[in-house]
Amino acid sequence: MPTVTTSTDRQGAEVMRQAARLLSDRLPHLADRLAAEIVTGETWARPTGMRDDLWKLCHVGLSHGVEAILSPSRGRTDLDWAARLGRRRAEQGQPLDQLLRSYRLAGRVFWESVVEVVAQDDPSYVPILVRQATRTWQTIEEQSTAVVEAYHRTGYDLMRRSDERRHAILDALLEGRGADGDLLTTATEVLGLPARGRYAVVILGQQDEVPRPATAAAPRFLWRLRADTQVALVDLGSLELDEVVEALRPHVRAHAGVSPVVESLAELGTARWLAEVALRTCWTDGVDIAVLDRRLPDALLISQPKLGARLGRVRLGPLLQVEAGYRDVLLTTLATWLDCDGSAARAAALLYCHHNTVLNRLRRIESLTGCVLARPRDLVELVLALSAIRLLEGVAP
Repeated sequence: MPTVTTSTDRQGAEVMRQAARLLSDRLPHLADRLAAEIVTGETWARPTGMRDDLWKLCHVGLSHGVEAILSPSRGRTDLDWAARLGRRRAEQGQPLDQLLRSYRLAGRVFWESVVEVVAQDDPSYVPILVRQATRTWQTIEEQSTAVVEAYHRTGYDLMRRSDERRHAILDALLEGRGADGDLLTTATEVLGLPARGRYAVVILGQQDEVPRPATAAAPRFLWRLRADTQVALVDLGSLELDEVVEALRPHVRAHAGVSPVVESLAELGTARWLAEVALRTCWTDGVDIAVLDRRLPDALLISQPKLGARLGRVRLGPLLQVEAGYRDVLLTTLATWLDCDGSAARAAALLYCHHNTVLNRLRRIESLTGCVLARPRDLVELVLALSAIRLLEGVAP
């Protein structure tokens, strides 16, 4: 409490102490009155458990206020109590504005009770209380400040702990531990996702910001940051993977891999692995978003790198031995011809040469590899071998 410096102050402080002594015997009645005023007109649904302990908290809070007047030398126990109450109400989820309303009501009830007991004892002392009113409301303001600070600190701590729990659950699902029934139950509660639904996983190469598509039609992304990638569980709802790709495209600055759709949280470990494989099929210099089901041949090679590398060396080995410049011309011609669905004329237009030049180069490839491009089995092996040296050997056609 503020230091008393004048005779009027000393007299007012003594009047307050006398009023506090009288009120200490009436605390149960004051707690009844305060609890009733708090409940009346509340704009939020106070849980039953909080209603049950409201009277007790009112009684304890008022008693700390009385003690602050009667025994100021004991320190500000009212501020300690306010901080504890702020922490407790933050944990219980009471809105801060409703908690501060309770403190304003407590100040009003307490002050009105002081005036009432002083008027009953000696009405001539009531005018002396004017200066004490300022100090009383200053005390209420200090208590409210303690409440707010403790409430915010607790709220930040709860958010941090909640985020940590959410991240741990998401990590466990993405690591393939979703078969654990207890984990699934917790995940549905904490993440707000059903155990069965339509999900996918996206893995994004390293970039500074996490993609956060903001449109209402975008799927829900739950991101986790790794050392060199960013991983997202995607809640698809009724959306398709093409809509995931379109939602991501404006926000990505690195390659991304997209898993197939899975139908439960328990399958997210597999989906994450498939998204990793899809990401590894990206090899171009620009940004590429790879949907696994559209990269299955390349994904097979990535999944069996030793066999893939052997296929590349066996089928294209002789071609790889020619002079580097000519080798690159032949590989680029083959890749372009394949991209043009076997049209030498279209490939020639892209390569800025005559279509006979394309045909001559293709015949040279057949001569070096022993494969015949018109034979389906040979063509399949050449296509896979070309992907293998591109993905596994780093040879760019």
